[in-house]
Amino acid sequence: MDIHAAVVSSFDNPPRYEPLDLPTPLADNGQELVDVLAVGLHPRVRTGASGSHYTSTGKLPMVPGVDGVGRRADGRLVYFVADDELVGPMATRTVIDSRYSIPLPDGANAVKIAAAMNPAMSSWVALRRRVPIEAGQSVLILGATGNAGQMAVQVAKRLGAGRVVGAGRDQARLATLSGLGADAAVALTDDADATAAALAEEAAEVDLVIDYLWGKPTSEAIMSLLRARSDRSRALNWIQIGAMAGPTIELPSVALRSANLRLQGNGQGAVSTRTYLEELPSLVDEVESGGLTVTARPVPLADVEAAWTAPEVPGVRTVLVP
Repeated sequence: MDIHAAVVSSFDNPPRYEPLDLPTPLADNGQELVDVLAVGLHPRVRTGASGSHYTSTGKLPMVPGVDGVGRRADGRLVYFVADDELVGPMATRTVIDSRYSIPLPDGANAVKIAAAMNPAMSSWVALRRRVPIEAGQSVLILGATGNAGQMAVQVAKRLGAGRVVGAGRDQARLATLSGLGADAAVALTDDADATAAALAEEAAEVDLVIDYLWGKPTSEAIMSLLRARSDRSRALNWIQIGAMAGPTIELPSVALRSANLRLQGNGQGAVSTRTYLEELPSLVDEVESGGLTVTARPVPLADVEAAWTAPEVPGVRTVLVP
C-alpha cells in the first residue's frame, strides 16, 4: 500500500503531499501501524511545523501533527497522541506508540474527535488536574473567542463552574458565547480604560483564570482584577496556557505581594504525559456524548498545502482526512 504524508521540508513553507517511507514498527516498544482516519490542523500543529514551538527539535524533514484517530489492523478505532520520536500523524498511515493511545467506541465520529480533543484538552486538564475546580467556582477565560477558548467555556461549565466569563476581541464570536454556557462576555478593545473597567465589573471576583493570550492583555487584566477584588487574600489561580498576544508580560512586583495571586502554566512539561493520558477517556466521552460541541471541516490530506494557507474560518476546526 502506497503511503503519503504532509511533509515539511522547510520551516518557511507549508507541508507538501508526498510519498513516505515508514520505518517498521517495533512491537517490543509498543509500536504499531495504523491507518489514519483524521488529524486536526490545530494551532499547536502549525507552530510545530514552523519550528517555533518550545518543544521543536529543529529536525527536517518532518511530518506534522500532535494527535489523530486511526484504525488498527484488527479494525478497531483508536485515538492517539503523537510520539516525538515517531513519524507524525498527518499521513495516510503512521506508526504510533500504543501506550499513548486509547480505544474508541464502535461508530465513533473520527472527524469530530480529531477536531475537539486538542483544543479541549488544555482547559480540561487544567481544571481537572492543574487546579481542580470546585463546584460553584467562577472562571474567566481570556481569549474565549478562539477555538480553544470557546471549548474552555464549555469545559468550565461541564466541570461545575458556577459562573463563566468569556473575554476576547472578536465581537461576533463574543456574541455566541452565551450559547456555549458563558454567563457574561467582555470585549477586549484598544481602549485600555474601558476594557479594565469591564473586566473589573464582570470578573473581579473569579476564582480561576484560563489564559490563552498572555502579553499586554494579561498584564493589564491582572492589575484590573486585583485592584477591584474585594478580598485580595482570597486565592486567584491564573493558569497560563497560550500566548496569542505575546510571549512575555510586564508585572509589577506589588501584584504578587499585595494579593494571593498564583501564577502557573499548563502544557507539555508542566503536566506529565501520563496525566494527560489518564484524562483522555473521560474527554472522549464528553465529545462523543455531545457534552462538548465543535464544528469541523474535513479536507482531503492531498490538499494539505491549500488547507494550510487558506484563511481560517472562525469557530471551525480543519481536519485532514485520507
